[in-house]
Amino acid sequence: MASSKYTILVVEDDPLLRLTAADMVEGAGFECLEAGGADEALSILEERSDIRIVFSDIDMPPGADGITLAAEIKERWPQIAIVLTSGHYKPPEIAMPHGGMFFPKPIKENEVISAFKKLSARPLDA
Repeated sequence: MASSKYTILVVEDDPLLRLTAADMVEGAGFECLEAGGADEALSILEERSDIRIVFSDIDMPPGADGITLAAEIKERWPQIAIVLTSGHYKPPEIAMPHGGMFFPKPIKENEVISAFKKLSARPLDA
């Protein structure tokens, strides 16, 4: 039986923060996949066509940061919505992808969940 839930990929290098974000996503009724960094996220995106939203931290050493990841996602999978978060950076210091959203850490769960619901209601080609 196919799931009607939208899938959100959580990308966070800190395991505890990743688990907390995944719990938030699942608690809001979405299916959640998890990645510990940009390379793992890209591998998952290459394997899965059901991901609707990527929720990523910006600062993820070592390797590509969330901004670089977001740019690559927008180039390769423009239909996927991007939601970024950081405790260190904020717009306009960062180059947000077109249509991307940003939430400072510590995040306010109700605001992020509301954004996920709004983004999941968009047509796939938006």
